[in-house]
Amino acid sequence: MNNPLLQDWDTPFGIAPFDRISDDDFEPAFEAALAASRARISEIAENPAPPDFGNTIEALERADEALDRVLSVFFNLAGSDSNPKREALQRAFSPKLAQYGSEITMNRALFQRIETLWQARESLDLTDEQRRVLHLTRRGFVRSGAMLEGPDRDRLAEVKERLAVLGTTFTQNLLADERAWYMELAEADLAGLPDFVVDAARAAGAEKGAKGPAITLSRSLVVPFLQFSPRRDLRRKAHAAWTARGANGGDTDNRGIAAEILKLREERARLLGYKSFAAFKLETEMAKTPEAVEELLMQVWRPARAKAEADSAVLTEMLHADGINGELEPWDWRYYSEKRRLAEHDLDEAALKPYLQLDRMIEAAFACAGRLFGLSFRPLDLPLYHADARAWEVTRRGRHLAVFVGDYFARGSKRSGAWCSAFRQQQKLAGDIRPIVVNVCNFARPEAGKPALLSYDDARTLFHEFGHALHQMLSDVTYETISGTSVARDFVELPSQLFEHWLEVPEVLGEFATHAETGAPMPQRMLERLLNAMTYDMGFQTVEYVASALVD
Repeated sequence: MNNPLLQDWDTPFGIAPFDRISDDDFEPAFEAALAASRARISEIAENPAPPDFGNTIEALERADEALDRVLSVFFNLAGSDSNPKREALQRAFSPKLAQYGSEITMNRALFQRIETLWQARESLDLTDEQRRVLHLTRRGFVRSGAMLEGPDRDRLAEVKERLAVLGTTFTQNLLADERAWYMELAEADLAGLPDFVVDAARAAGAEKGAKGPAITLSRSLVVPFLQFSPRRDLRRKAHAAWTARGANGGDTDNRGIAAEILKLREERARLLGYKSFAAFKLETEMAKTPEAVEELLMQVWRPARAKAEADSAVLTEMLHADGINGELEPWDWRYYSEKRRLAEHDLDEAALKPYLQLDRMIEAAFACAGRLFGLSFRPLDLPLYHADARAWEVTRRGRHLAVFVGDYFARGSKRSGAWCSAFRQQQKLAGDIRPIVVNVCNFARPEAGKPALLSYDDARTLFHEFGHALHQMLSDVTYETISGTSVARDFVELPSQLFEHWLEVPEVLGEFATHAETGAPMPQRMLERLLNAMTYDMGFQTVEYVASALVD
């Protein structure tokens, strides 16, 4: 078959041949790989030989090799560089994958083989890794309905398939709203905005085909606009659009979808014997129970809310001092908070940002990884999935460890946020397979010919996501099930949160925070003010995320 997704990839480091893959290749590759996976699952389930770890668990580990390879390319592109064709394919693939997953976990013969191994686990002479993989495999089957019977079993499969459809639709609706909205600015509307916001607005306007600068719903652009624009009417308009994503009526409205998702999640949990979806979801995490989570969140909520309310009173006074009567509104907070930070900490983001160049912050993350873990990074000239993406080979003492891909700029085809993913996971079962890891961010694109400048929060995000990438790169296990970031969701953030704190080390900023025009290092006084202001506005920021967590 001429489909490049189904061929062996004779490419550097076995990376996907992006320059030869077209959107028309995905559907036939998916169908062929899915059929191959189904055949392998049937072989495992119907194997007449008694079950052992190799012919059952290890066989399951390798059953989806072709499918995983196709989907790793597809879903990475669907999230970072979507288009109508890929969105339609995602809507078609999601229910089929949910159906396939139910076929596996509700295959009685297959589960019986796993259960036989589980009951005999103490006599199987398994390694610690193998014990863990057996435990996770059986637990995954049980939590997916393997022990259900009759109508409950069938209903759970229906619920999972519908949830897959709704989840895909929800994500695509959100992206559609983000992509569709932008606010054109006249030259007079740029008054009061620092140069880096103006440059980003001009770049965004060019991308949108606007007549001039524009504000989009990319966080890296809308947040600094809310921080710096003295135009309260424009701040209100931008904030309203930002917070109304997925709730604008019409085909992309997510409110009915969210309600149905919540209802089906609750039904799924109760079919499996849990009193709530939260109880089902948290059972496999470190927190274990909703009660434990709520106890922790409330310990944080009370002092954070008190601090946010005290800050609100100060910002309200600043609002009134500007001659504006009435309450402090959500679109006012960031504007007056930025003014207050400048007054109290003498920290001006417009003056700070030229010292936080994207390329220098990437170098800083690499340098920290070199000092901590002995890693080296060499730029690679490879065809990738988008012109914004770039790649490096990661080595330690001359030995290849990984390929790292960075995709840093916001664009209309990319969903919002920042994340770490992989085109290939580390494992040893099928040979010494090294990972291909990608960090995706949404930093403001600079105007042509100008360096990309980050806020301090952007730089911290870069370090945070690179911490996840290191978790993947440094993985050294046999089985993909436990590779890299395949850990509890409330543990996976630990390595990344630890790594992001290296950005705060004065020696790191002292070496890599250099001015985009002069090359001069950040002045010592500015560095001290930056570090002293690290906890500024934490009441608001903490309330913002804890409130979301409590609602969730």
